[in-house]
Amino acid sequence: MKRRIDQSDQKFTSGERLQQTVKRPKDIGVQARSQWWVWTWTKVGLLSLCVLSVTILFLQQLFTVSDDLSRPSDFGLNHTINIYLNSEEGVRVGVWYTVPEHRWKEAQGKDLEWYEKALGDGSPIFIYLHGNTGNRSAPHRIGIANVLSAIGYHVLALDYRGFGDSTSEPTELGLTTDTIYLYNWVKARSGNSLVCVWGHSLGSGVATNTAVKLQEKGKHFDGIILEGAFRNGQVAIEHPFTWFYWKFPYIQYYLFNPLKDNILNLPNDDNLKKIRTPLMLLHAEDDHIVPFYMAQELYNIAKNAQNSDERVKLVPFNGSLGYLHNGLYKDPHLPSIIREFVQSLSLTA
Repeated sequence: MKRRIDQSDQKFTSGERLQQTVKRPKDIGVQARSQWWVWTWTKVGLLSLCVLSVTILFLQQLFTVSDDLSRPSDFGLNHTINIYLNSEEGVRVGVWYTVPEHRWKEAQGKDLEWYEKALGDGSPIFIYLHGNTGNRSAPHRIGIANVLSAIGYHVLALDYRGFGDSTSEPTELGLTTDTIYLYNWVKARSGNSLVCVWGHSLGSGVATNTAVKLQEKGKHFDGIILEGAFRNGQVAIEHPFTWFYWKFPYIQYYLFNPLKDNILNLPNDDNLKKIRTPLMLLHAEDDHIVPFYMAQELYNIAKNAQNSDERVKLVPFNGSLGYLHNGLYKDPHLPSIIREFVQSLSLTA
């Protein structure tokens, strides 16, 4: 009798297990509704991100318009004049021209004619070519202009076509054309002064492209400084909120791709094989945009091309300083580093 009861209990227990493992229609319906809710909320989330993206784009345009780049004094540059140059028909580019700091009192209230004459005072001149986003008013760009001006140099900071308040659309040829035009404009007014170029990030590629083009025409920069330079590859002209599209790439398919039409090929490595101009590479070891090893590779390429340790220099900045991609202007040793490089140009000119 006891055995029968045990068998009955065992069968009941097995039935319970079977019942637990087989999904009933009600359970399947609950799971389907759960999946439907997940997909619905996913679509709602994607739509919300699209709306947020459009809002950000609108606000960016609103605030961009509010920046009056024709008034450099609004950005703390009190010995700077704004210039608009027509680099070619239908293209107007904006330039900030800052005189050496020791002339700041003299520069107050002066017009363009005075500034043009000042270019011939014998002080070295730098054409500054900025990176991939924003315009000439970015704090780190103003920081470099202030450093160069404090040393006693002239600085001309260019917004390529399509950047800042410059007209037209950016293209590889167009950016180089703008820079060559500015170089010729400066050379026509600078007498025997040294004319150098400083290219940061994207600007490094524009600088080397321009140097090669000038060299083909029998012209040259007296010195080249490349900051945060990449080796090679296609570079997209970035929308100011490119980080947003990188973080949520699927938004491109719901809205648009702001990068697709402006892809540039800026081969610093190939260019440096051709260039015979004294070169200095500045690079932070903790650069989070362009890895430091690229600077080392460019240094080796340029040194081999020019067969000289004197004409090609690499200056690393320790990663513990936290300069990343845009912060080298903060380094207290930067003025002396630049001054030493420019003085070496005077000896080789």
